[in-house]
Amino acid sequence: MPFVIVVMVGASCSFISPVSYQTNLMVYGPGKYTFGAFVKIGVPLSILVGAITILLTPFFFPFHV
Repeated sequence: MPFVIVVMVGASCSFISPVSYQTNLMVYGPGKYTFGAFVKIGVPLSILVGAITILLTPFFFPFHV
């Protein structure tokens, strides 16, 4: 189960590209954002979410042997 949770969170993290999710694309044009703005904020945010997910998943979904 912990592996499934990590894969699900990883698949839902779409912070780096404006075309990766509908709401990113909706604010891309009207907000006058650049692709680089998504990369600048998206890479650290993806690393942060990944680290938190890896650290907290075993706590909430322990490995059963």
